[in-house]
Amino acid sequence: MDNGASSYRRFLDGDESAFSEIMKELFNSLVFFVDGYVHDVHAAEDIAIDVFSDLVVHKHRYNFKVTLKTYVFMLGRSRALDYIKHRKVLSFVELSEADGVKDEKTLEELVLVDEQKRAVRAAIAKLPEDMRVVVHLIYFEGMTYEEAAKVMKKNRKQVDNLLYRAKKELRIIFGEDGVLL
Repeated sequence: MDNGASSYRRFLDGDESAFSEIMKELFNSLVFFVDGYVHDVHAAEDIAIDVFSDLVVHKHRYNFKVTLKTYVFMLGRSRALDYIKHRKVLSFVELSEADGVKDEKTLEELVLVDEQKRAVRAAIAKLPEDMRVVVHLIYFEGMTYEEAAKVMKKNRKQVDNLLYRAKKELRIIFGEDGVLL
């Protein structure tokens, strides 16, 4: 799928199953992204549902100038910031847990992987919000710098600088050896 654009075109042409494809592809990552802002999984799920409802109700707002994923994340960020503004929630907590490992591994390997994930999440949680968001968009969502810049309402150079500073901070947090990097 080309980031959902072809499926969304099919949906606009009347193919209801195309919207299910879009939901399957983007919903969980959007919830994870929004949860980084609101720090409440249930609220993040509600916001993600609102974003997808917006795609259905306002079908022609998406203009295909950016990828559908970028557009959905822009809507998600906007809704998350509105949620924070209305709820006055500004506590910083650890990012929520990603899906578990499904490979057949020994218990020791699973524990080590889990510990590494916790250490990475804890280190990322120590970063300032903009750095944390840019790391999530680039490395966890696989967005380009340009797409991340649009989601964050920054230019490409600002995203590049934020990512550079985030990596530098993470090196300090993990030490020069970069045990986990």
